[in-house]
Amino acid sequence: MVHFVGAGPGAPDLITLRGAELLKAADVVIYAGSLVNPVLLGLCQSACGLYNSAEMTLEEVLAVMESAEEASRTTVRLHTGDPSLYGAVREQMDALEERGIPFDITPGVSSFCGAAAAVRGEYTLPGVSQTVIITRMEGRTPVPERESVAALAAHGSTMVVFLSAGMLDRLQDALLRGAYTAGTPAALVYKATWPEEKVAFCPLGELAETGRAHGISKTALVLVGDFLSGGYERSRLYDPGFSTGFREARP
Repeated sequence: MVHFVGAGPGAPDLITLRGAELLKAADVVIYAGSLVNPVLLGLCQSACGLYNSAEMTLEEVLAVMESAEEASRTTVRLHTGDPSLYGAVREQMDALEERGIPFDITPGVSSFCGAAAAVRGEYTLPGVSQTVIITRMEGRTPVPERESVAALAAHGSTMVVFLSAGMLDRLQDALLRGAYTAGTPAALVYKATWPEEKVAFCPLGELAETGRAHGISKTALVLVGDFLSGGYERSRLYDPGFSTGFREARP
């Protein structure tokens, strides 16, 4: 059996209870060594086989899984954040299905949630934005043309940009070709929830300059949108004048 497990954004106590228990019981763990906090590997048994997927190809990862399955051993494939976001898990799951190897998925806390906590923000504020766009800049790996940052920025909604901290000049330019302005609030969140977490707020027009000033060029998320400005409407959910299925409106 192969268990795909989300390790969470970085802090070891942000892995789910289920994920922690699966790590403790695993015979083999294949972990994303470039991003997963190594402290989590301390949960593994002393006899557990550990493999750093940062140094492996897909074929090598699958070979380890297949070998473990033939030996009736349990494998945990430990991905950073939540496996469903930029985890390259679809190709692994398809290959396991072809081989008849059973698997399941344990979700994790994504770094975009950790970043919101770091800035003490709420992505979906009444009267400001009710949509969160999660995306990345095209680099060595392309994105569909309809999903270019400039095209998505036309919505002017809350945006969280992954895997783009090394391209801040290009990212800033692409964002400014949408509905945002040079004064739109932005934030760089480096290694959200890790001990070395760093947050840098700036207007969008100074994004690249801010990244250089703080030495942020990788392992960071870019947050953009008016949710960072502080203005919003009160939620009707807790407004005394608004009826819900549990409470009648009060004068």
